[in-house]
Amino acid sequence: MKAVASSLLASSVAAEVYFSDTMNNMDNWKASTWKTGSEMGSFEIKAGKFNADETEGLSLATTEDARFYGASASFTPFSNKDKTLIIQYQAKYDKDIECGGGYIKLGPKLEKPEEFGDPTPYNIMFGPDKCGYTKRTHLIFSYKGKNVLKKTDLPYKQETDGVSNLYRLTVKPDGTVDVSIDKESVYSGKLSEDWDLLPAKEIADVDDVKPSDWVDSEMMDDPDATKPDDWVDEEEIVDEDAKKPEDWDEEEDGEWEAPKKKNPAFKGPWTAPKIKNPEYKGVWVQKQIPNPDYDENAADTLYAFEEFGFVGFDLWQVKAGSFFDNLIITDDEAEADKFAAKWDTQAAAEKEQLKKATSTTTTTPADGDDDDVDDDKDDDDKDEDEI
Repeated sequence: MKAVASSLLASSVAAEVYFSDTMNNMDNWKASTWKTGSEMGSFEIKAGKFNADETEGLSLATTEDARFYGASASFTPFSNKDKTLIIQYQAKYDKDIECGGGYIKLGPKLEKPEEFGDPTPYNIMFGPDKCGYTKRTHLIFSYKGKNVLKKTDLPYKQETDGVSNLYRLTVKPDGTVDVSIDKESVYSGKLSEDWDLLPAKEIADVDDVKPSDWVDSEMMDDPDATKPDDWVDEEEIVDEDAKKPEDWDEEEDGEWEAPKKKNPAFKGPWTAPKIKNPEYKGVWVQKQIPNPDYDENAADTLYAFEEFGFVGFDLWQVKAGSFFDNLIITDDEAEADKFAAKWDTQAAAEKEQLKKATSTTTTTPADGDDDDVDDDKDDDDKDEDEI
């Protein structure tokens, strides 16, 4: 019993929250200026059209259409070696983004946070991405300087309805990767199997060449076949019904020749029928040899990154109106669940408000009052913090 209690205590002590933010202010976030002038959009702290309450409803929001967005938050660097890594956050779209992302990036400590942007190296990229009909939930892992996408896309569930979605990524020391959206599993598998991170175990032997006498043509022309005597391969024939025009002058017009017409008996070019090639040896395959770059133990450490030191949003959006909230990075599922409980409350309230708004829109003719409410809300939003 003492051993069990000691184990539980050690587990509790070891659990860590590396970073968390309810996004009610900008205190943790540093604006990026890797794009200049009007290309760069501004994040603001504001609430979406539906929310649980004035405080809990505040989120980090995109505000300007057709802009790049960049902001990062730093924390004490850590490694996830021998630990479970859980990354969880909420995303909400008040309107159709058309083309753009709502994903986050995590990577090693940033020396210059103000320069954080697309060129910045990262360890993991996770979250929704859409452009036109192409939609997916991104999950990219970096390995030896290369960013590697999952072999098959994760489903896209980021609806444009003003209701928050909850994204959770769990990476375990055994190389297992789990993804859930709104507490429903959408993927569980192995990092070593579903991402092309490792070199192949075997490679083609470049010194192995196909023999010059290798026959890889399965079929061949029948050498005994001959074209039938009645085979017609003339596509056109002289039109025997044609007559020389009465006003044809051979001294001026030259010798008259009857025009051609399609040959009704034409059968096309004759080709000999095919027969099986008795010399056929099959498709030649280059010999495979062990890959000197393959490390049979590498799969065991794919999950581990030497350092995490920042989390950030590096986005392009055609249409703004995205809200990000309740971000947590931890090795403790219980801590992540506490933040997930915030989503339970918020999403339930948002869904109820959406239901009422939809019902009102369906049953009540528009009279302009909604525009007045939106105008008042926009005025209030101008007072919120902004990057």
